[in-house]
Amino acid sequence: MRFNQIIVLDKTRLNKEGIWALQTFSDRPVVTYEDCPQDEKETLHRISDSDCVLVSWKTPLTATVLKQSPNLRYIGMCCSLYDTSSSNVDVTTAAQLGIEVKAVRDYGDEGVVEFIFAQLITQFKGLGRKPQNGLPTELSSKSIGIIGLGTLGKMVAQTAKIFGMRLFYSGRTEKPEVEKLGIKRLSINTLFQTCDIITVHVPRNTLVLDQTAFLSKKKKSVFINTSLGQPFEENALLNWLFQDPESFAIFDSDGAGSLFDKLSKLDNAILYPLSAGFTEESGKRLTEKTLQNIEAYFSENINKF
Repeated sequence: MRFNQIIVLDKTRLNKEGIWALQTFSDRPVVTYEDCPQDEKETLHRISDSDCVLVSWKTPLTATVLKQSPNLRYIGMCCSLYDTSSSNVDVTTAAQLGIEVKAVRDYGDEGVVEFIFAQLITQFKGLGRKPQNGLPTELSSKSIGIIGLGTLGKMVAQTAKIFGMRLFYSGRTEKPEVEKLGIKRLSINTLFQTCDIITVHVPRNTLVLDQTAFLSKKKKSVFINTSLGQPFEENALLNWLFQDPESFAIFDSDGAGSLFDKLSKLDNAILYPLSAGFTEESGKRLTEKTLQNIEAYFSENINKF
């Protein structure tokens, strides 16, 4: 069973072996793009008459695009799909049009966890630069507040516990299973007042940290965002960094988003030019799961081919 035409719509981070493997699922040569379409017109031009599209989180596949792609029957999201509100694919319209959408979960979490603790150790130990507090300090003396205790947030919590850190979290609902591990739930503002480190792990468009939160933030503290997009008000973050120069913020390219250039001019903003979760290993996991999704689609729809 094969598609007529597979299009890799943008830079999906699939590895070369995966791109070659895609050809076994496509009658026509697989077409790949390494940049994002500039608008819906270009997106439609790339999709053309294809029946399978693979896409990253960066390119919107709106209702308008889907309705003008009559041959499309499968969308492979080379990223996570947490819910319809945070998705770049209009999943509801796709379902109405009979287009199957499959996404990938838990492929880049290990790299993000390593990034977070590598940055914290670098800052507090003063590796390559002056330690934040003058003398090297240990993570065991720090408190960490986690916003978003999904798979990644729990991995961060487990790692922090190994370092002997004091753990807190904030979320819309209580999580008794993590509170049994000694992780205490606090409100957002209390979390900001209490913790030496705040790290955010939420889907896009699900949270906005406002001026009130940042005004209450503990002095000489750390804010980390590796979530896609900006789960904070821009001015609230920037004002905090300006007003408390002994605090600092840590971002990867995804977490900084459109603010990357602006943040790069600040001494107390630490920027990583890549996605924290983008490693050789995560690329392999992403590729394998994307291919497995295609195989599952054919197995589930065997009578349609």
